[in-house]
Amino acid sequence: MKKNYFLLLILAVTFSINLSAQYSSQNIFFVGQWYNPAQPPEPTYGIKYNSVWGWVDTADSFREYAILGSGSGTHIIDISNPTAPVEVDFVPGKQTGCIWREYKTYGKYLYAISDDIAPNSFQIMDLSYLPDSVKIVHDDTSIFERAHTLYVDGDKLYVAAVKEAVPGGIYSMAVYSLANPEAPTLLRTLNQDYPSITWAHDMLVRNDTVYASCGYDGLFFFKYNVGANNFTTLNTLTSYVDQGYNHSSALTPDGKTLVFCDEVPENRTVKILDVTDITNVSMMDTIKSNQGATAHNPYMYGADRAVIAYYQDGLQIFDVSNPSNVVKTGFFDTDTLHGLNDGFPTSNTYHGAWGAYIDLPSGLFLVGDMQNGLFILDATFALGVKENNISENNISVFPNPANNYFSISINLVQAEEVLFELFDISGKKIFDKKETIGSGNTTKTVRLEQFDSGMYILKITGKEINYSQKVIKK
Repeated sequence: MKKNYFLLLILAVTFSINLSAQYSSQNIFFVGQWYNPAQPPEPTYGIKYNSVWGWVDTADSFREYAILGSGSGTHIIDISNPTAPVEVDFVPGKQTGCIWREYKTYGKYLYAISDDIAPNSFQIMDLSYLPDSVKIVHDDTSIFERAHTLYVDGDKLYVAAVKEAVPGGIYSMAVYSLANPEAPTLLRTLNQDYPSITWAHDMLVRNDTVYASCGYDGLFFFKYNVGANNFTTLNTLTSYVDQGYNHSSALTPDGKTLVFCDEVPENRTVKILDVTDITNVSMMDTIKSNQGATAHNPYMYGADRAVIAYYQDGLQIFDVSNPSNVVKTGFFDTDTLHGLNDGFPTSNTYHGAWGAYIDLPSGLFLVGDMQNGLFILDATFALGVKENNISENNISVFPNPANNYFSISINLVQAEEVLFELFDISGKKIFDKKETIGSGNTTKTVRLEQFDSGMYILKITGKEINYSQKVIKK
């Protein structure tokens, strides 16, 4: 997982004060939110929004976009100013009132699926026309009609729970070639090699090793053999502590630790599995959120942080560097329906976070909440990122957020030459100034009138200074 760690900087705590009354959190801060107040809920559970994904336009100053699913279709949201996200396009689905939508990208292409009843379709969108619009390059049933989840590994697209319209095949899992990304072609179905496995809910794939979550049947480890064009079994985990419906998983970069979630019954633990030897796996630990909510989708950030989207509990982050003793390092609860009658059955647990996207170059996290839409969050503290090395020097930046200027207060032990730099969210330098600052306390002012509203990165360096800070212009 590649990250631009320069942009993972400390967000001013003052920015979250006005949100604290509405959303409980620890070490994760609110940056922005998008939702449509008129978005209707689907009729079964009252879900308005579902999966979230992210995309970066490398041809346009690394402009960042959020992709959010709703019952109606796919929302493309420009988050280049993350404090004020803007929807720039909407692609309706064949089926409205959908519960499920899922997304993955391959280069400039967005793959969008839904597992709701027919009429439905597999959609492929070309995102390179943004911010004006997206171009739909495929929206029919010729490849398949619907599916539950999908995953891109290299130049292959893995799809779970596939339903074809013609000739009407149903596959627990299938793999497609992306040699032509506008027209994926079927390579192999899991049913051809393992017809007894009737359902794969989700899969994580790394170098064609497949970690398949197969619901109540458990967790299966397969290898897709490219040359032979077949699947072989590496191992299975069909019985384990606090077992439920095996939903989805995330893997550490070193391939040694797998984190997986059981969706139902509610209040199942998240499992931490040692997969150093995939033929001989063992359970290392189990974890729960504070409120005993439902863990839905896990993700892995860097080498040692598991990021988990929870129904009823928002985003939770855990340190798994010691997989036998996992520790929570932060959370942000996006759910606002705790204990409320939402007009659906009292047993309804489908509120809170559906999923997250954590791979943007800016380091910002995206969360899709089922009722409250898109959240843009800063999780720097919870991730344990340490950017600032100030020694005995004290630096403060105020006000933050700012209107037309902000001030920098520096208290130096001894005089030294200091470089001040300001970058936009894409990493482009927009201001720099080098000067000698004397010992004691000094205040400098940076004017912002010429800059647009949004997020900026302030970097201050010197012989004894290495300081970074996010600055918000209102």
